[in-house]
Amino acid sequence: MRNILTCLVTLAGLLAVQPALADGDAVAGKKAFKKCAACHAVGDGAKNKVGPALNGIVGAPAAQVEGFKYSANMVELAEGGLVWDEETLAAYLHKPKDVVPKTKMSFAGLRKDEDVANVIAYLKTFE
Repeated sequence: MRNILTCLVTLAGLLAVQPALADGDAVAGKKAFKKCAACHAVGDGAKNKVGPALNGIVGAPAAQVEGFKYSANMVELAEGGLVWDEETLAAYLHKPKDVVPKTKMSFAGLRKDEDVANVIAYLKTFE
């Protein structure tokens, strides 16, 4: 029963984020992405920085950017099938350590659902 309740609570949380993802604003996402830009790059000629370049990240399998050295935990999760779909990205952008517990990324996360949806919409423009 406890497991069923945990699954329902998790599903409810994902469903609460779902409408926001569909309504993301790429223009506003460019502004919100500035919090990410110290470590990540997107666009023509984007290169790995402290974090990997994020072109094509939406829908991509995790830990696949060539030339970037991922944490062992990220590689393990990628081998287990982690994919950066919109729901997983939303969870990661909110609280990275909830998705990848031993991530090297020190970013605490974006607090606002709107910022998360906008960043995802922005990232989708670099596919």
